[in-house]
Amino acid sequence: MTETAEITHFINGKFRKDSAPRHAALFDPATGIQSGVLALADVATVDDAVASAKAAFPEWAATPPHVRARVLFRFRDLIEQNMDRLAAIISREHGKIVTDAKGEIQRGLEVVEFACGIPELLKGDFSAQVGRGIEAHSFRQPLGVVAGITPFNFPAMVPMWMFPVALGCGNCFVLKPSERDPTLGVELALLLQQAGLPDGVFNVVHGDAVAVNALLDHPDIAAISFVGSTPVADHVFRRGTGNGKRVQALGGAKNHMVVMPDADLDQAADALIGAAYGSAGERCMAISVAVPVGAETADRLVAKLIERVRALRIGPGSDPANDMGPLITAQHRDKVRGYIDAGVAEGATLLLDGRDFSLPGHENGYFIGASLFDHVTPQMRIYQEEIFGPVLSVVRAANFEEALALVDAHPFGNGTAIFTRDGRTAQDYLHRVQAGMVGINVPIPVPMAFHAFGGWKQSLFGDHHMHGPEGVRFYTRLKTSTSRWPVEPSAGADFLMPTQK
Repeated sequence: MTETAEITHFINGKFRKDSAPRHAALFDPATGIQSGVLALADVATVDDAVASAKAAFPEWAATPPHVRARVLFRFRDLIEQNMDRLAAIISREHGKIVTDAKGEIQRGLEVVEFACGIPELLKGDFSAQVGRGIEAHSFRQPLGVVAGITPFNFPAMVPMWMFPVALGCGNCFVLKPSERDPTLGVELALLLQQAGLPDGVFNVVHGDAVAVNALLDHPDIAAISFVGSTPVADHVFRRGTGNGKRVQALGGAKNHMVVMPDADLDQAADALIGAAYGSAGERCMAISVAVPVGAETADRLVAKLIERVRALRIGPGSDPANDMGPLITAQHRDKVRGYIDAGVAEGATLLLDGRDFSLPGHENGYFIGASLFDHVTPQMRIYQEEIFGPVLSVVRAANFEEALALVDAHPFGNGTAIFTRDGRTAQDYLHRVQAGMVGINVPIPVPMAFHAFGGWKQSLFGDHHMHGPEGVRFYTRLKTSTSRWPVEPSAGADFLMPTQK
């Protein structure tokens, strides 16, 4: 699949082309050279994928959970065996450093491992003698056909946050990966097929807004999972729920890291560098705002950041010695440059400027240098909006309460972190801050697979976070049975509300 010039849809276990095809060009972010073309689905192709999943659902749902788990176990082993190859594909299509790509796959694999325990996760509840001779039990059943719409920044991890739990619960799945780096979606489908997943249970359609809206409108899709920007998350949530679907839509972020005066500033600076500039800042959990408390803390932290940012190694993702690769597209690189222009125009102090970075031999690649702003204020665009690039803003706070109020006032509430040696301060921050995920001396607090991932405020639309027990609840619905096996003849009709005295 990796050498195929045209990437097409994968439906009912086979590659499929549209009857009236549209295409989009794919590019290598490190060189700017076209690397292939992608088929963009029309509504009829989406219909075919959903029909395939719907036809496969009754048999897959009736498959015992432990048998479904065996497929996931084999899939897990295949991912490990193909780790190097898959990471190279991600690095080539996305641009991230190959070691970072391996880390992404590993975090996705942890959800696969969690889903391998689905027999335990689907155990229901039972109560004997809720009335004389009456017993009650509850259990969870799959929804049917569900779909996932995933972003470019994690082409392996985010899909694996969705479909392993969905499949383990007995659903059939339609994946719409990002049209910017789509190959991993098909590679995952092929590995699932090799692991023994029946045809039709997992399908991949590629596309743009046409495919997205077709999934949101399709009457046979019961639930939609989405990760992307907040405007699109809002659209997905409104249109999906308007069509009667269950929706979890994870949106944008502006993650703050508060640095207290008692923090280990070398540790905090190292954490900020990795969290702000890793994967060129194209992470929804990237730290894009540093909030040092007190002028002395700010001055010392900024000095350490400048030293470290200047030492960053920028180059192709294929070289594991590099720290940061290119951005995903030329358009996104130009958008990030525009944010830096805006920060300068609004009066922020640009300490390090990455706009004119050029890598010899890769002048046509989508590279941009790391940028660092100081004296950023909450009114500036570079503070209010998600840049999704290697730009770190320093917003100084006079004290802890001011830092906390700053974080809470921002419309996004995805993740946040605090660096301090004081346990009381850390606990105070943890319980009061308005964000869904909190790190204490941990810069990127992405939960392990057996917990759930998700933010607050405009970072999440819907009632369920992703993976973990929340994922099982999202991809199933509860059924409760109350039963009695009478041995005595009927005493006649009873018109009162059933109660037990």
